[in-house]
Amino acid sequence: MRRDRPGRLLRRVGGGQLSTRPDVSALGRHDSWDGVRAVVAGFGVSGFAAADNLNHLGAGVTALDESDGGPDSERREKAELLEVLGATVRLGEGATAALPDDVDLVVTSPGWKPSAPLLAQARARGIPVWGEVELAWRLRDPNHQAPWLCVTGTNGKTTTVQMLDAILRAAGLHSVAVGNVGLPIVEAVMDPAPYDVFAVELSSFQLHYTDSMSAESAAVLNVAEDHLDWYSSMAEYAADKGRIYERVQRACVYNVADPETERLVREADVLEGARAIGFTLGMPGVGMLGVVEDILADRAFIEQRDTSAAELCTLSDLASPAPHFIANALAAAALARAHGVSQSAVRDGLRSFRPDGHRIATVAEIDGVTWVDDSKATNPHAAQSSLQAYEPVVWVAGGLAKGARFDELVLAVRNRLRGVVLLGRDRDLIAAALSRHAPDVPVIVVGDDETGPDSAEAKRGSMERVVEAAAALARPGDTVLLAPGCASMDMFSNYAARGDAFAEAVRRRQQP
Repeated sequence: MRRDRPGRLLRRVGGGQLSTRPDVSALGRHDSWDGVRAVVAGFGVSGFAAADNLNHLGAGVTALDESDGGPDSERREKAELLEVLGATVRLGEGATAALPDDVDLVVTSPGWKPSAPLLAQARARGIPVWGEVELAWRLRDPNHQAPWLCVTGTNGKTTTVQMLDAILRAAGLHSVAVGNVGLPIVEAVMDPAPYDVFAVELSSFQLHYTDSMSAESAAVLNVAEDHLDWYSSMAEYAADKGRIYERVQRACVYNVADPETERLVREADVLEGARAIGFTLGMPGVGMLGVVEDILADRAFIEQRDTSAAELCTLSDLASPAPHFIANALAAAALARAHGVSQSAVRDGLRSFRPDGHRIATVAEIDGVTWVDDSKATNPHAAQSSLQAYEPVVWVAGGLAKGARFDELVLAVRNRLRGVVLLGRDRDLIAAALSRHAPDVPVIVVGDDETGPDSAEAKRGSMERVVEAAAALARPGDTVLLAPGCASMDMFSNYAARGDAFAEAVRRRQQP
């Protein structure tokens, strides 16, 4: 290819003639997108946001998705709206099998594997493939380039970003949580009322399709086995997580207890002057945030960091004493402090923060037993973090393992376990790990006839039997903890539905 004028690329078409194709890499929010032919692959929340804004900019948009959501669905309503505005939307089986002709850009939803036929066809034809995050980065307003404070990790992303947003708001900043939580980031970036700063949650899938982002500061909270049904190896998964550090401007925040996160910092190509900032549950070294007795302390963003530490808040200011919750607070504080937020704003933001439902949420206390819903613990690393906050514990686990293994988890928590109740499709994987490493721990398995994505009544009955089994194992002073270590879609529509079913079954035990 060669250029004939700025913003256009020459390409050969049938017969060998040369025609022009828009150079989308040169386009921003104030440029004309007229003549750009964009395909949006996937029509979920981020896909709709990408299609809507590209259409608004003047591009010719075709949105494709294998699911139509049914005739009365919100997806179908959004499709009809976009079609009224001039876009083309194709939903239903087979819609994504073939990439249309004359395409200049593909914007993919994050869950699409690179091997998907549509994306493979785009690469073979030399067509750029962006994610919605990449599109958003390119559409920032050059007159109001609000900095991005970005968070990724196997677990804790949403809580950390929400904590960060609370801190930024306590500092009086016009902030919003975006990305993998809250608003789609392209929607927030295109808002006519500019934000001061963005708190951005990024999954490994989103990072895979992001190439030019330059976060002001970024954090990788942890890296553990997950999504091995999407990645061919842990190395590939970790590499995508590490992309968040590329071109960081101020601070790369890493977990001192997770050497992989520090390795990713060391390998990143950052801007001159960027610092590596560690967070730890122990005494912080110089350039770190950590815990001194019952105080969250900063030895990174104060002038006297060689000899002293600044108090940010106390452990009692936090909504939970769980170690992973404290770690998330330290990471959020580090990103906020790198942005110049005061100690008092960190304290006020963390004091005001309360986690979303299904995250280490106490459901009830019945006959001296505490029942806790952490349905959001959808992989072994998250389940381990949750289990290490309680002792002794009756563990409720199981679901879709997504290629994960449980031996390391069981080895780490076996001395805390009063018993285990298992349900879901891959419960036998957990049972096998328990048999190998904790053979003396009682295990109750909810059988095949009691699981499955059937009626709401069947799910209710299944979870009632799970709760009944857990109650039989628990003693006064114990915690019954739903921390499944698995995804929920074998039995429930999502982790929230699973947590709701658990909480409802527990509350029914309270009724006379």
